[in-house]
Amino acid sequence: MPTEPIVIVGAGQAGGWAAKTLRSEGFTGRIMLVGDEAHPPHERPPLSKAVLAGAATPETTHLFKADDLAKLDLDFRSGTRVTVIDRAAHTITLESGEAAAYATLILCTGSRVRPLGVPGADASTVHYLRTVDDSLALQARLVAGRHLIVIGGGWIGLEVAATARKRGLDVTIIETLDRLCARALPPEVSEHLLALHTGHGVAVRLGVGVSGIETSGDGITVVLADGSRMAGDGVVVGIGVIPNTELAVAAGLVVDNGIVVDHAGRTIDPAIFAAGDCTNLPLACLGRRVRLESWANAQNQAIVAAKAALGHDVQYDELPWFWSDQYDMNLQMLGCPARWPDSVVRGDPASSAFSRFYLDDGHLSAIISINAPRDLRAARKLLQTRKPVNPEDLANPAVQLQRL
Repeated sequence: MPTEPIVIVGAGQAGGWAAKTLRSEGFTGRIMLVGDEAHPPHERPPLSKAVLAGAATPETTHLFKADDLAKLDLDFRSGTRVTVIDRAAHTITLESGEAAAYATLILCTGSRVRPLGVPGADASTVHYLRTVDDSLALQARLVAGRHLIVIGGGWIGLEVAATARKRGLDVTIIETLDRLCARALPPEVSEHLLALHTGHGVAVRLGVGVSGIETSGDGITVVLADGSRMAGDGVVVGIGVIPNTELAVAAGLVVDNGIVVDHAGRTIDPAIFAAGDCTNLPLACLGRRVRLESWANAQNQAIVAAKAALGHDVQYDELPWFWSDQYDMNLQMLGCPARWPDSVVRGDPASSAFSRFYLDDGHLSAIISINAPRDLRAARKLLQTRKPVNPEDLANPAVQLQRL
């Protein structure tokens, strides 16, 4: 076991699981957990769905019940920022000026929303969705009959749009690229999402950016790059996130689209580890480095980094997994190919349940399932083993995937 104390910077999904893992692996020394939000460790996916819809309270997102959090025996500093990491002195400095020593440091600083850099974007009727407080503030504006304008056709924008439509709002999505989720999905799945949202009454404007936002009383007008104007009652911006790497940069750690770590979450400093959205990590299963923004990666990479911090010989090499709920659709994606090859379809894309398998040189490289979780579970082993597979077998519903 390392000497104490261990300091974790960031108290979200990754930070919470790092702390839990340290204790479950037998570390009894002091753990300081520092988070800049005023909430205990929690997960974020419900903030754009159940919490935003008012179907769940923020407390349901907490990683631990109050008693379980107390049993972890953490020096938990909520609503507190770390301003400096001094690697030579092995200390961090809090915004209050207090210095705290560490023997091992785990950075789980996550990411923040990318701001919309146009005139008027700082208006009170312009919302972002990242934190519990963001979700509650936006929830108060989701009043049936109002018009919500969503800027950004990525995951957050689409989930907010679906939640707003279910609450009876008129919704318009504005996306600067020529299709929805263009950075994450192949064109055929983007088309499915477009049909899904337009079928639920969402207006979608593709291939046009935003040049400004104007407010007048309770109303708001979005000025588009083509000169057209769109009036609404509120705006949500979801145009991506930025990894929080400023502390790492100032401390002299290697940063390249995230804090550069090895397969166990180690940075170039043997006393400093990192996990979650803020990291650039190597995945042997993909054969390249990636920075992942997902619930599963934040949790599982943090578990490995915490074990490595305790001296265990561990390696993080899990296939990227992502999911999204929109209306009655559950989309799951396993794998993260550098390019999207042609797909093999199992089921009928016109129905509510089907899967697309993406093969590269006879091996499965990714699967996207729509309301077909059993396909995804069976495909996981094919992805992990890289066993050659016959496309006709994948497409034939009479062939059990488990037998492949």
